[in-house]
Amino acid sequence: MNRWVRSLDSATRPVLLCFSHLHWDFVFQRPQHLMTRAAAGHQVFYIEEPEHAVGPAHFRIRTVECGVTVLRPVLDFAFDRTTVERRLLSGIVAMLGARKFVHWFYTPLALPLTEGLPCDVCVYDCMDELSNFRFAPANLPEQERALMRKADFVFTGGRSLFAAKRDLHPSVHLYPSSVDAEHFGSARGTLADPADQASIAQPRVGFFGVIDERMDLALVAQAADALPQVQFVMLGPLAKVQEVDLPRAANLHWLGRKSYTELPAYLSNWRAGWMPFALNDATRFISPTKTPEFLAAGLPVVSTAVPDVVTDYGQTGLVRIADREGIVRALESVLIGARPGWLAKVDTKLSNMSWDATWGSMQTRVQAWHLLSAEMANA
Repeated sequence: MNRWVRSLDSATRPVLLCFSHLHWDFVFQRPQHLMTRAAAGHQVFYIEEPEHAVGPAHFRIRTVECGVTVLRPVLDFAFDRTTVERRLLSGIVAMLGARKFVHWFYTPLALPLTEGLPCDVCVYDCMDELSNFRFAPANLPEQERALMRKADFVFTGGRSLFAAKRDLHPSVHLYPSSVDAEHFGSARGTLADPADQASIAQPRVGFFGVIDERMDLALVAQAADALPQVQFVMLGPLAKVQEVDLPRAANLHWLGRKSYTELPAYLSNWRAGWMPFALNDATRFISPTKTPEFLAAGLPVVSTAVPDVVTDYGQTGLVRIADREGIVRALESVLIGARPGWLAKVDTKLSNMSWDATWGSMQTRVQAWHLLSAEMANA
């Protein structure tokens, strides 16, 4: 621990403390994309949700390949978690010395952890309406209001979220889901079929992402039953649903979590993608990162009528939108093949949606704030 602390003391880069409700290795989404890029100019600490263990409280510390340091609190939940975790975090911050500090929030519930910590700029990057999710803590809306009062900037991950938040703070900015087009574009070539998928017949329609209350499991079962000749490949970890909740059929394949690196090989061997989202409170404000990722892979996509998907992709003909009654016809249609000119339209759309550009724009705003604050302090 002491050797690690000395290495921190020698650093001079600004520090970015990122508080997230998602573990770093759970799925590679918006927080991971942005913090990977932030690590080029900041010393980034990604603070995960705590895990329970009896014994002295501590951080489980590891540095991932991109340079982000992941801190997972290991706490005895018999004690007040906020107080203990705040003390641990204060110790880390004290060892870092005098720096510029950025607080970057994905969960408002982490706000009490930052009490008393140095903060030069505070960002709330709102990627979901977490209060609408299953098992959301009752105090989450109150904590979000408190975070809104502290934040210098509010960034939103989609149009619906932007519309919901823009009147709640003086500096709200829309940053929709972006894409690493090169990574997923490799799926347009011929990639070896992964071992656990190779024995599955064609044609295949696939989904990847977290499998939770946002997925319409009844719709999945309906489609698999109506299209027995189509193989449905479902990738991703379960959250707030159990194995017993998943529909089962000979042409329905639940293959579990896959790493971000592995995904193009799976997509390369599918004929189409689909997003069978339920239309409920949990999906009202989502802007799925997988939408542009499917498209970058060159896959035609069918989705239920999630508002942001309809607005950003359905109305321009890039994604086929279908209701429960039309999902089977839509899947049959995309399996025939993409429409003429579709891929060119996809590439035009994606050309302005890189994560590099998104982070660059966010960083410009934050740096401008630093400069303005310094000028005001010296005035």
